[in-house]
Amino acid sequence: MDLFLTGSAAFVIVLVILAIVIVMMGVTIVPQGYQYTIERFGRYTRSLPPGLGLIVPFVDRVGDRVNMMEQVLDIPTQEVITRDNAMVQVDGILFFQVLDAAKSAYEVRDLERAIQNLTQTNLRTVLGSMDLDEALSQRDAMNNRLLNVIDQASTPWGIKVTRVEIKDITPPLDLVEAMGRQMKAEREKRAVILEAEGVRQSEILRAEGEKKSAILEAEGRREAAFRDAEARERSAEAEAKATHDVSEAIAAGDIQSINYFVAQKYTEAMKEIGMARNSKIVLMPMESSALVGSLGGIGSIAKEVFGGDDTSGNSRPRRSSVPSSE
Repeated sequence: MDLFLTGSAAFVIVLVILAIVIVMMGVTIVPQGYQYTIERFGRYTRSLPPGLGLIVPFVDRVGDRVNMMEQVLDIPTQEVITRDNAMVQVDGILFFQVLDAAKSAYEVRDLERAIQNLTQTNLRTVLGSMDLDEALSQRDAMNNRLLNVIDQASTPWGIKVTRVEIKDITPPLDLVEAMGRQMKAEREKRAVILEAEGVRQSEILRAEGEKKSAILEAEGRREAAFRDAEARERSAEAEAKATHDVSEAIAAGDIQSINYFVAQKYTEAMKEIGMARNSKIVLMPMESSALVGSLGGIGSIAKEVFGGDDTSGNSRPRRSSVPSSE
């Protein structure tokens, strides 16, 4: 009896231990950032999210542990021939994230290797359709084109390609030297063009300055001519008025006014002759007493105009009496 009890107790202990082991086999802890695929008799049934998961022991098993975080994949260096037959070495980097654990585990074998080969082939295709200058200057366009092509091709694998970057494009050494010489020649050409543009601009500015100066000078001459004409017009008006007054005096019989007018013109003519710059000696084929007589006539006219001395010693003007002709 004691032996039976001992055997029963041992059996119960074994069953408890076996139950604990079975329960432990059915409990699966999935870390954050991962998903586990569950297979039942070798067939995919579901995916376990991060945390505590339960499976049926001996029936279900963990198929693949899929990393759901964004991952970085280096694209190794490869030689590519561009459209203008330039051999260059290109490498890059790719960022992707698994969105569907089942597709990434069962739709493709060796996911990273598949993505790497797909990126290399599309990189050769894209770069081979461009010239070297375009490839060096339009890297953003190449990255966007590669991203669209690779993302569409990898969609059945349950991943999302978030970014593709070309790290280095290395031309051959002789091509680099040729590019350096070309860049130097281009810079020298730009310098010559800029210098010619500067000379042309300075000539234009100088011509514009001369044009404005000529315009201002012409306007000054026009203004001066206008002023001179106005002065001559006023002088002519004054001369005409003086002539008119003298004509009226002659008509009235005032002989002294005639003498005054003639003496004035005579004196002005002598002044002009004496002030001439090229005249050293002036020959006067006339009696010098004529000029003195003319001056005497001017004095007589002044006496008649302003009057002589009266008995009180004060001078007063008086009008000359001209006898009227009957």
